[in-house]
Amino acid sequence: MSQTNISILGAGFAALTAVRQLRKRLPQARITLIAPKAEFQYLPSLIWVPTGLRHRKDIVISLDSFFGRHNVTYKQASVTGISADGRTVETSDGPVANDALVIATGGRFIKKLPGIENALTLCEGIDAAEAIRARLDGLKKGRIALGFGGNPSEPSAMRGGPMFELLFGIDTWLRNEGRRNQVELTFFNAVAQPGKRLGEKAVTGLLSEMAKRRIDTHLGHKPLGFSATGVDTEGGHVNADLILFMPGLTGPAWIANTGLPKSEGGFIKADKFCRVEGMAHTYVAGDAGSFPGPDWLPKQAHMADLQAKAASENLVLELSGKEPQKTPKPELICIVDTLDKGIMVYRDPKRSVVLPSSRAFHWSKRAFERHYLRAYR
Repeated sequence: MSQTNISILGAGFAALTAVRQLRKRLPQARITLIAPKAEFQYLPSLIWVPTGLRHRKDIVISLDSFFGRHNVTYKQASVTGISADGRTVETSDGPVANDALVIATGGRFIKKLPGIENALTLCEGIDAAEAIRARLDGLKKGRIALGFGGNPSEPSAMRGGPMFELLFGIDTWLRNEGRRNQVELTFFNAVAQPGKRLGEKAVTGLLSEMAKRRIDTHLGHKPLGFSATGVDTEGGHVNADLILFMPGLTGPAWIANTGLPKSEGGFIKADKFCRVEGMAHTYVAGDAGSFPGPDWLPKQAHMADLQAKAASENLVLELSGKEPQKTPKPELICIVDTLDKGIMVYRDPKRSVVLPSSRAFHWSKRAFERHYLRAYR
């Protein structure tokens, strides 16, 4: 096993967690990480960039030191394909052979609605977050429309939590700036009760928070497109000077021409052990995968970490001739931040818990950010 070559695709939460876990268990293995950039973006803190609480230098981390500490060979390239047995990864800089593979390249947003170029998508990364900040700074009066969509073929493939946080954070920031009376906010969504994956209590609490903050809602109407003047839906037009929209997710584009098993929503199909269905020594973790579990299974960093830990443990077992055993716990942990406070939401197969808004949760979220990034600085 000392000569085992392991390829890890991606440089996000799941990929870096896999590096740490595999290096602990296989100190002699050769680990090659393939990604376009040797940097890590702490996506949960993107919500704070538009309002100035965080800046690029705070949440974009060079991975050079991390790679050095964990004896990782970094290959700067984009993944373009995978051989039928998974043992060769095709990249923009040539093929890379492996004995074992962890796919963690993330998903991509479904940008099919007409006029989608008129909307900004926060979780596309730091560039998008900074663009939102610039637009907010220049908006002296008018209306901001915020919403998120889903994947009709895989309803769980959405990322709504950050949009609730962005909504409440912008509201708090505008009030602190003394500009809330000049800038109106509208939250739009195709369903009447957005955020149901968080649980019924959370939905009630979120809608109540919007009402308390005098945030308009346009719910239960499917978005049809975007324009320079706002959002067109089946229920009418929502005027907006700035549109912030998080589309639904699907799998990475490069899997289209591979033999990888695909879910209805376009993700890589995994079994309960995070192993790619029908493939040996090949695992997937994070947003690139479709996993068995409850319909509320989140597409979030915490779940990606849990999947990467399970995938790494199972990969080591499989390499030693044993059967995979570890299944990641389906768990949703989310602090819906409002820039100065936070609402704690927790869900697992047995319970759903919502704790009232508190300053302690906001500071807990900030403290966790510092703790998490310490491993990569």
